[in-house]
Amino acid sequence: MNTDLKLGQRLKDLRNQHGLTQQELADRTELTKGYISQLERDLTVPSVPTLLDILQCLGCTPAEFFSTEKKAPVVYHKDDYFEKNDEENGNSIRWLVTDAQKNMMEPVRMTLNPGGRTALDKAHNGEEFGYVIKGQLTLYLDEVPHTVKEGESFYYSCSKKHQIINNGNTNAVFLWVSTPPSF
Repeated sequence: MNTDLKLGQRLKDLRNQHGLTQQELADRTELTKGYISQLERDLTVPSVPTLLDILQCLGCTPAEFFSTEKKAPVVYHKDDYFEKNDEENGNSIRWLVTDAQKNMMEPVRMTLNPGGRTALDKAHNGEEFGYVIKGQLTLYLDEVPHTVKEGESFYYSCSKKHQIINNGNTNAVFLWVSTPPSF
């Protein structure tokens, strides 16, 4: 919720998030539709007990309503993505979730050029999952190759050294999810 907005606009936004009309909120709070309208237009200020009653009817605590903490987005758009090209290793990585390093998992979209590769990772705690969108790649776990084709997925514990290489002659594109985040 935008904390720069006035109290009335914040109440209106919360009411709309719950899909309620002014009349439905008025009925739930035993107030009038006109009073709800005046509150939303900042023409009047509710008493503390009235505000608490409205918030309770909207399933919101006062702490949540007055919080200035920015909530993490649920949907990420193309403009949110960050991409890094590694010409030396012939790959590009696109982070699909902003600040994913602070989360439990980190999803990325990886493109490996023909002959491209990820860095060789030593054994560490965690797990990794991938889904090949386009092309084919070879996953090496302790130097044992595993071919993963378009439409196939892979999943492994990071307890072995691992690397992904595109041995084909077209780009390979795959989603890659690591936990905990390691990029």
